[in-house]
Amino acid sequence: MSSYAPQTDLSVERFRLDGMMLLCVCYGIFFLLTVQAWIALMQRPRHGGKIADNRLALLFYVSITFVLGTISFAMNAKYTEMIWIDLRDAPGGPLALIEGYMNYRINFVALATGHIQEWFMQALLLHRCFVIWDWSRWVMVPMITLYVAMITFSIIVLVEASTGAKFYNIVMELAYLCVEVGLTVIYTILVINRLFVMRGRMRQVIAQYDSSTYNTIALMVVESAALYTVFAIVFIVAFATYSTGVTTLCFLSIGKIQGIAQLFIIIRVARGRAVTHEWSTRTPAIATAIAFSGTVSDLTEGTDNEQIGKPEQNIVQLYADSEKAAGDTVSTAA
Repeated sequence: MSSYAPQTDLSVERFRLDGMMLLCVCYGIFFLLTVQAWIALMQRPRHGGKIADNRLALLFYVSITFVLGTISFAMNAKYTEMIWIDLRDAPGGPLALIEGYMNYRINFVALATGHIQEWFMQALLLHRCFVIWDWSRWVMVPMITLYVAMITFSIIVLVEASTGAKFYNIVMELAYLCVEVGLTVIYTILVINRLFVMRGRMRQVIAQYDSSTYNTIALMVVESAALYTVFAIVFIVAFATYSTGVTTLCFLSIGKIQGIAQLFIIIRVARGRAVTHEWSTRTPAIATAIAFSGTVSDLTEGTDNEQIGKPEQNIVQLYADSEKAAGDTVSTAA
């Protein structure tokens, strides 16, 4: 008795299965963090803080990225089932189904929703960057240009994918990935640079200024970007070298990893933990030094002083307020 044994590459099949298992783990974390973000955005933070600014916008962001991520996950899970169960006797076997990923419309839906989800996530990064840099044109113009280029490359990828082209042979996907990772890296550098400049200004005004606030925020930004950046670079190298197995492994989970990184920041902002609670116990000395070094009442009374003493405010607001306090105090001291 003879049996049909299609030509196959078991390593590619293993990578596809392992990639789907990794995606399940990432989606589980993504789901839990989404629920936590919803709850945190609807509740008042501890330590007397107020609900994060732009709450409705953040709720919309969390909701839309979760819906898009869930659709993408469901489509990939269904196709994985099809590979080894529904279509296991298809010509070429599982390997042909993995390599011919875009021959099935279900995978185009997964790809499209994944790309649109990443558009929203990169838009949130841009907004953070612009607010921290006080909407500076020399920051906004190049960053918006890169963002538009990323969306353009993404649309080209989706158009080519809709024709049934092999996903692993779509050159524009590589350009799209490079621009997307470049945006994340540039965002991280710009934000860290801005924070360190602000820290330096505060130290010039206040000799004993505790810079742990800025150090903590900088560390949070780096941590949120590091995992996604490393994972994306592996994806880019694998895609460029036509390593189908590793590309499949990274491709399935990269969107969820990026979503997880951003949800961590949103949760900390919503809970008023964008800076450490220990810093709030040291603020009286900082406030006294500011009051002593100038005569402007806005620095020692009213809402500005309350914001300095309450680290539970939105992290973006903290950036803006600290920048303003530093600039005002330098001018009065001069």
